[in-house]
Amino acid sequence: MIFTVLTLCVLGVVAAVALYFVAKKFHVWEDPRIDDVEKMLPGANCGGCGFPGCRGMASALVKADSMEGLACPVGGAATMKAIAEYLGRVAEEKEPEVAVVRCSGSCEVRPRTNRYDGVKSCAVASSLYAGETGCSFGCVGFGDCVAACAFGALSIDPETGLPVVDDEKCTACGKCVKACPKAIIELRKKGPKSRRVFVSCVNKDKGAVTRKACTVGCIGCGKCVKTCPFEAITLENNLAYIDSYKCRMCRKCVVECPTGAIHEENFPPRPVKTEEPAAKATAAAEPVKAEPAPVEAGKTQPAPENVVEK
Repeated sequence: MIFTVLTLCVLGVVAAVALYFVAKKFHVWEDPRIDDVEKMLPGANCGGCGFPGCRGMASALVKADSMEGLACPVGGAATMKAIAEYLGRVAEEKEPEVAVVRCSGSCEVRPRTNRYDGVKSCAVASSLYAGETGCSFGCVGFGDCVAACAFGALSIDPETGLPVVDDEKCTACGKCVKACPKAIIELRKKGPKSRRVFVSCVNKDKGAVTRKACTVGCIGCGKCVKTCPFEAITLENNLAYIDSYKCRMCRKCVVECPTGAIHEENFPPRPVKTEEPAAKATAAAEPVKAEPAPVEAGKTQPAPENVVEK
């Protein structure tokens, strides 16, 4: 019994010594600053930065010579500035972004032609066929983007069947963009006071085909391109696109679009058109017709001059 115990003790000591030397031999040194940078990051592990979690992002920030192209969408500019000061570098200036759903094809404007009776998944439905409507580019509406969002910034509107983005909760992590099989969600510049102008359509069919499938789709007429004074709108494959970094939000294109495919968000209501001053002046200048004087009792009204009494 004693011999067995001693043997096990000796084996344990030998194994411990062996493991110690192996750990020393294959030890990988890691910069202690990685731990500090990881603590500065929000810890969402959303992958929006392009790395597998905040640990991967912290490692990349410490090892990189500059912070160009490295940004945390959740932490934003304040977090990146703090990390840059800690590492003794300069943070890249980046405009805040937000997810935008580029589809307005509700049931009212995009009639259903068939009904899908399979797994309620956008990815599965899109891989099987074009969709329940005549538009093969539009939103499927099963909420893969909602499930992918880790911040509760997306929800499905029960009336329209389309996803809705909460600007306050959206961190522009990009998970919903990757989850959408139709590529109708994109990250755009958030804009001052969350105001933005964009083409809410991704249909690349010709105008007549698009209009038949969805009454508010972009028909590629090009009127918005001609109207924009800042060259922020391009037309390619029968579809207009507005560059959010060139757009000055004059909203001339919104008025010009014949189908209403261009949307303006978070702007104050447009002023109601009032009666023109010239019209008022004309109305005031018109002569007022005098009413005939009342006839007293027992008297007859004199006949007009051009009427001959018989």
